[in-house]
Amino acid sequence: MESANAQQQKQATWIWYPGDYEVWLSNQMQNRRTERGTFFPPFWRMDNHYVLIDFHKVFDLKEPEEIEIFTEGRYNVKLNSKMVNGTPKKLTIPAGKQKINIKVYAQDRVPALYVQGKTIATDASWLVTFEDKEWIDESGKVSDQSGTEWLNAGTWNFNAPDNLPSAFKLPTTPQKAAKIDRKGQSILVDFGKETFGYVKLHGLKGKGKVSLYYGESVEEAMSTEHCETLDHLDIDQPQAKDYVLEQSQAFRYVNIQFEPGMTIADVSMLYEYLPMADRGKFRSSDEELNKIWDISKYTMELTTREFFIDGIKRDRWIWSGDANQSYLMNYYLGFDSPSVRRTMLALRGKEPTTTHINTIMDYTLYWFIAINDYYQYTGDKHFIQQFYPRMQSLINFCLERRNQDGFMEGMAGDWVFIDWADGLSKQGEVSFEQLLLARSLETMAECATIVDDKEGAAKYAKLASDLKAKLFSVYWNEQKQALVHSRVDGKQTENVTRYANMFAIFFDYFNESQKQGVKQNVLLNDKVQKITTPYMRFYELEALCAMGEQDYVMKEMKSYWGDMLKLGATSFWEKYDPTESGVEHLEMYGRPFGKSLCHAWGASPIYLLGKYYLGVKPLSPGYSTYEVVPVLGGLQWMEGTVPTPNGDITIYCSTSQIKVKATEGTGTLRFKSKSKPKAKGASFQSKGNGVYEMKIEKGKEYVVSYKS
Repeated sequence: MESANAQQQKQATWIWYPGDYEVWLSNQMQNRRTERGTFFPPFWRMDNHYVLIDFHKVFDLKEPEEIEIFTEGRYNVKLNSKMVNGTPKKLTIPAGKQKINIKVYAQDRVPALYVQGKTIATDASWLVTFEDKEWIDESGKVSDQSGTEWLNAGTWNFNAPDNLPSAFKLPTTPQKAAKIDRKGQSILVDFGKETFGYVKLHGLKGKGKVSLYYGESVEEAMSTEHCETLDHLDIDQPQAKDYVLEQSQAFRYVNIQFEPGMTIADVSMLYEYLPMADRGKFRSSDEELNKIWDISKYTMELTTREFFIDGIKRDRWIWSGDANQSYLMNYYLGFDSPSVRRTMLALRGKEPTTTHINTIMDYTLYWFIAINDYYQYTGDKHFIQQFYPRMQSLINFCLERRNQDGFMEGMAGDWVFIDWADGLSKQGEVSFEQLLLARSLETMAECATIVDDKEGAAKYAKLASDLKAKLFSVYWNEQKQALVHSRVDGKQTENVTRYANMFAIFFDYFNESQKQGVKQNVLLNDKVQKITTPYMRFYELEALCAMGEQDYVMKEMKSYWGDMLKLGATSFWEKYDPTESGVEHLEMYGRPFGKSLCHAWGASPIYLLGKYYLGVKPLSPGYSTYEVVPVLGGLQWMEGTVPTPNGDITIYCSTSQIKVKATEGTGTLRFKSKSKPKAKGASFQSKGNGVYEMKIEKGKEYVVSYKS
C-alpha cells in the first residue's frame, strides 16, 4: 500500500505483465528476417503474450484525486472491488484507502496501462496477474489462497501517454554515402563501413522496377544471383520524390539497378540504432589494439538493437549463446541492464517448457550462467525474485532429460551445438554439456538462496556437487592431463578438445595441478584442434587470461583480430580462419556470402581488455566490493573506464605508475612491484612474491608509483 504524501506529481510510465512485452517485441523483430526477399522466420517455438491482464494497486489518499487512464486494449475499472460503469477516461478517486483494479484485454499487442494522477501513477510497484482472480486483502497484501501469481509490473521507458509500447521503433539518423559510382542504369554505393538502416533514394522519378542488392562486401553486392539480401521495388512516380525503403537492412555496399527512363538523383541512408550511454573506454600505447577496441565497440553498437542479436545481415535473431557474450561485453561498455533483462526474458519465453532455448541444449544452460553473471555485475535481486519460478521450470526440464547415468545428451529435437568446427563430434555424453549443467545448478543454488528457498538451495547445491564429482571421475584422463571430449556407450573417447577444458579453468573447477596440465597439454598445444570462431576464441582467451597469460593473449588478439583489420574489416566477423584467402573469407553454410561480417561474438576484446588488462571485476554483487588488477600484457601504458551500476571506475597504468578512481563500492588494487610502492593517502599490504594490495575508497583518486 502506498501513502500519498508526495507534493510533486509522480511520473507515470506504461506497464504490462513482466516478460510479455519482451516476447511480443522479439516476435516483431525476429520475423523481419528475409533471404533474397523470402520471409524467413525462426525455426523454434514462438510464444505469445497473455491477452487479459489485471493491474492492481492499493493507495491511501489524504484527499480526492483525479486520474487519467490510457490503455493498449479494451478495459474495465474496479474501485474497492466494485465495477465502475462504462470505460472512464478520467476518474476521481475518493480520499482514504482505495484499491484500484484495471483489467485490460488486447490480442494484437500487449495489454498495457498508463495511469496519471497527482500521486497515483503506474510504475513497477503495481501488481499484475493473468489470472481472473482477486485475492488481495484491504491492506494490499497478496494472498496465497488462490494460487494466483501476482508480480510487479514490467516497464521500460515509455513515459508519456502517447508514447505507446506497441508503436516502438528504434531511432534513426541520416548518413551519407562515402562513394557513389554510376554506370548506365546502375549505381554502386559504398557507405565506407558496415552499417545498418534504411536506404533513401533521393529524387526518384519514373515508372518501372528498381532493384537493390545489398552486400557486406563489394563482391556480395555485385552478385545479383547470390547476395543474401535484396529488395525489388515497383515504382510509378511522375514527379521526383524521395523514397525510403520500408525494411532496414545490413550492408556496406548497395548495388542499385533501375530500368530505362528512371532517374535517381542521390542515395543516402537512415542509420538505425539503440541509444546507449557511452561509458566504457579503452586506450593504450598500441594503436592497432586501440583500433581493435574501437571496431569491437562498433560491432556491439550494430548488434545491440531491441535486443542483443547475433548478426545484422543474416539472422537478426536472438541466440542465447551469442547473447551471453553480448551481456558480458555490455558490462564493460554501455552497462545497459534493461537490454540484458529484455533479452533474457525474450529467450525464456512462456510456459509450458517443451524445448530447449533456440532448440540448443548448451544455449539453455548459457541462460542460467547469464543470470549468475547478471546478478554479480548488477546486484539486481528483484529480477531473480520475480523470475525464479521460470528458472525452476527450465532447470527441471533439463533435469528430466538426463539419461540413466545422470548426464545430458542430445534427445530427439535437441541441437547440441558447442561451436562451428569441422568434424566436431556431438555424439554420446559430451563433457562440455555436463560442465555447463553443473554451473547452471550452482546458479540455481545461489538464486534459491536469494529467494529464501532453503530446500531448493540445498537440492541444487547437492546436484551440482554430485555432477562435478562424476564429471571428473568419468571424463578426466590422467595420462592426457585433460577432460576428454565425450563418452560413448559408457567408454571415454580418445578425443581431447578445448571446450570443456577451458571452461573448467574460469569456472575454477580444476586444482592447480590440473590447470597447469590443461594449459600445457590443451590450450598451448597446437595438436589439439584449433578454434576458428570468435565465439569460442572468447572463452579460450579468457581461460588463458585467468591463468595469467596476458602477454600471450595480447599477441593472439593482435594476430587474430588484427588480421581481420588488415583484410579490411570494419566490424568483426562470425568466423575468421587465417588459412583462407580472398572470397573464401565470405563463404559459410555452403553459400558464397553466407558468413556474417558483423557478428556480436566478434567483439570479445571489449570484455578481455576490461576484465583482464584493466583488471576490473566485481567481487560481490553489484560492485559493492571489487578488484582492480591491471596487467599491461606488453603495453607501455593503458587507460580506461569500466562502468558499474552506480558509477565508473577509471584506471591508468604504465610501467611505473597506476592511477585509479571509483565512484562505486569498496575496491582492492592488486599489482606486482619490484620495490615497495608509494601513494599519498594510501597504505600497502605485501602479499608475498612482489604482490601488493591497496584499498580503494569511494570517491578518492589514487596515484601509485611502483616498479614493474
